[in-house]
Amino acid sequence: MLLLMLLLSLLLGLLSLAGIAWIIIVGSLLSVDGLFMSLILLTLAGIFFLNVFLECRDQGFLGKDKGASSKKPSASKTE
Repeated sequence: MLLLMLLLSLLLGLLSLAGIAWIIIVGSLLSVDGLFMSLILLTLAGIFFLNVFLECRDQGFLGKDKGASSKKPSASKTE
């Protein structure tokens, strides 16, 4: 299930970037519609790629130190 969500988020992020490339190829980047559409697509791509990054980090794919999060806090010093 997690792998499916990661692949779907990655696909939708790449599709958003492909939409920006299409706007540039067509040449409507400098119109008001093109500017707003590119901002919307960049925001969507950022959200989807952030989701992929955070899920990969939580699963330990990006080198997160799992030992640091599993350490129990030390007992406080007695005076």
